[in-house]
Amino acid sequence: MPKFTIPTEEYMRKGHSACPGCGTPLALRYALKALGPRTILNFPAGCGGVIQGVWPFFALKVPVVDNAFECTAAVANGIRAGFDVTGMKDAYVVGWSGDGGTVDIGIQALSATVDRNADIIYVMLDNEAYMNTGIQRSGCTPIGAWTTTTPVAGDKGWNTTPKKRIMDMMVPNGIVYGATVNVAYPEDFIARFREAKDIKGTKFMHVLAPCTPGWRIDPKQSIEIARLATQTGTFPLYKVERGKYSLTKEIKKRKPMEEYLKLQGRFRHLPMEALQEIQEQVDAEYAMLLKKVKDTNE
Repeated sequence: MPKFTIPTEEYMRKGHSACPGCGTPLALRYALKALGPRTILNFPAGCGGVIQGVWPFFALKVPVVDNAFECTAAVANGIRAGFDVTGMKDAYVVGWSGDGGTVDIGIQALSATVDRNADIIYVMLDNEAYMNTGIQRSGCTPIGAWTTTTPVAGDKGWNTTPKKRIMDMMVPNGIVYGATVNVAYPEDFIARFREAKDIKGTKFMHVLAPCTPGWRIDPKQSIEIARLATQTGTFPLYKVERGKYSLTKEIKKRKPMEEYLKLQGRFRHLPMEALQEIQEQVDAEYAMLLKKVKDTNE
C-alpha cells in the first residue's frame, strides 16, 4: 500500500462561505497543510478573500492581509521585505490571487516581483474567469467557454481566444520554481508546495480549482471534472525548477476532451466541429510540453 502523505493538521476551520463544490477551500487547505502555521496570506478582491468569512467570523488559522486587485505580488513582496528587516526568516509569504487578478490586472506587479526574485510563493487560483464578480471572461478563460461577457450578437457566442500561457511567461521572466497543481490530486498538490516552500526566490504555483456556478456543473462532480482536466491533458501536472521541466503526473493514455467538456454547462453550446478543434489544440499543447520535458532533460 502506498504511504498516505496528507498531513492531518488543519489550518482552515469549518464554516467558510464558499459555494458547495468549490475548489478554492480545498486549495487553501492543501496549501496550508504543506506550509504550516508560520504562513501569512495576502488576498486581492476575489473569491479567496471572501470565503474566509465576513467579520466577525474567520475560517483561517493564519494571518491574512487584504489588498487591491492589482497588488497581490507587490504586497507579498512588501511583507517579505518587512520580515527580512526584522529578521523573521521562518515565515512563508504567500500571495494568493485569481486568474484574472494574475494574467490580466496583476501581471505588472508579478513580473516586477520576479525581477527582484522576492522570496515568496505566488499562487494563481485558476477557475478560468472572474467568478466573484459575475463570471466575466479572463485571460485564462478557455476556448469555447461561455461567460457573461463573451460576445453573443453577430459572433459565435463563446470565447474564441486561448488561455494565456502564464507559465511560459513566468519561466523566462526568471522564477526559480513553478508548478501546476490540481485540487483533484491532493498528495501531488501538497508535495509541490513542500518542494517550493524552502527554495529561495520567487515561486509560481498554478492551481486549477473548479467553480460550480461559473462552470455550470453539479457540485458533487467538481472533483471528477477537475480530475478529467488532467486526464485529458488540458491541465497537465508538471513542474519547472530552474528552467528544467518534468511531469509530476504522467497520463499514459489521455481521455478525449469530449468527456471533460460534456459535464460542464459552459461548453454545452459547442457543435461537434468545435469539439474537434479544441481536441486538436489540446493535443498540440500537450506535445509542446512533452518536447520541453525532453529538451530540458537532455
